[in-house]
Amino acid sequence: MSPTAPSVGRRVLLATALLLPATFAGACSVVGEDGCHGTAAELRRLAEQPLLASAPTGASAPANYRGVGVTTGCDDDSSGPPWLHADRLYAFSGGPDDVLAHYTKTAAAAGWLVRRTAARVSETCWTRTEQGRHLLLDVDLRPTGFSPEPETGTGFAYSVSIGTGRDGGEESC
Repeated sequence: MSPTAPSVGRRVLLATALLLPATFAGACSVVGEDGCHGTAAELRRLAEQPLLASAPTGASAPANYRGVGVTTGCDDDSSGPPWLHADRLYAFSGGPDDVLAHYTKTAAAAGWLVRRTAARVSETCWTRTEQGRHLLLDVDLRPTGFSPEPETGTGFAYSVSIGTGRDGGEESC
């Protein structure tokens, strides 16, 4: 039994409705590529930064983030150059001062310069130039926006992030 004319018409209409957005999306990427295209090598380099794996004794991945490790991303949602970043989330049972003391010492030993402390009690930032790129190291003691929320037991979560503008130019904390 062959399909009736109305059912064939509906199938064509459905196929068109499903394929048309994909066609336009493909055309947009050909006409104006997003600023994150071709950033994979730089994101890998950011993910390999040693400070992302450096943590105070007793810090570990939150229970529901074990095995995740470093994540990377490219944010192209502003008028400036896209922001490339590598991030790692930790759970820690000590105090916030212990975290900041660890990163202050470790970052200084690796040549990072402190740029901001206590502007926001929960965040500190360091900068460094490497291979002609300006990098920012950020330790955030109250990270938000994670889904699912990190399970930390009796401790707290903090994140370590290293980022750079796509153009490698100087960015502020």
